[in-house]
Amino acid sequence: MPSAFEGTVQLTSGIKHCKTALGLHPQLAHLRKNELALFDRLVDRTRYIGEIGLDSSKGYREHFDDQLEVFTHILKNCEMFDDKILTIHSLNATGEVLEQLRLHPKAGVPILHWFLGTKKQVQEAVDLGCFFSIGPAMLNSARAKKVISWIPQDRVLLETDGPFAKVAGNILFPSSVGTVTEYLAEIWYKNKASVIEQLSVNLKCLTSVR
Repeated sequence: MPSAFEGTVQLTSGIKHCKTALGLHPQLAHLRKNELALFDRLVDRTRYIGEIGLDSSKGYREHFDDQLEVFTHILKNCEMFDDKILTIHSLNATGEVLEQLRLHPKAGVPILHWFLGTKKQVQEAVDLGCFFSIGPAMLNSARAKKVISWIPQDRVLLETDGPFAKVAGNILFPSSVGTVTEYLAEIWYKNKASVIEQLSVNLKCLTSVR
């Protein structure tokens, strides 16, 4: 949330390779859309925008208009810059998210978090320049593993989604992503070192995009 940005910056100050993102989660859009003005004042303080997006799951679809208002406002604002990296939520709203990315192609480089679209939608997202972040909890879902198999190797990134996502009741930490690299090694028919190298290249490509 924009109102949490300053405190998070202070919390992570001095931690190497730790960047603070500015976002407004779609599940909070109807409660916090009044913070869009604050978002606008803070947006030039960070390259990283997220988590943003749309959510049409039970309990949130009734607020979809508010979500769309917030999401489109943020995308339009980000179009005024040339370096934004966007982490995007799309639960039960994959088509709508991809449509907004088509309408706002200059908003930044999208990272689709926990993406559960169809094979065709994966290709559409790839064509839009999207990356896909994969976390350990996704490996507990047969559907998510099917989607992971469709993603090009050069578009995969790692995430934890902690502390919200858990595995066997345990909170996930950055060190937890080793299970993902092991799984990718298995389905890509590569050794773990080669997978880690590919993921490193992907991250460098992400951060170098303008």
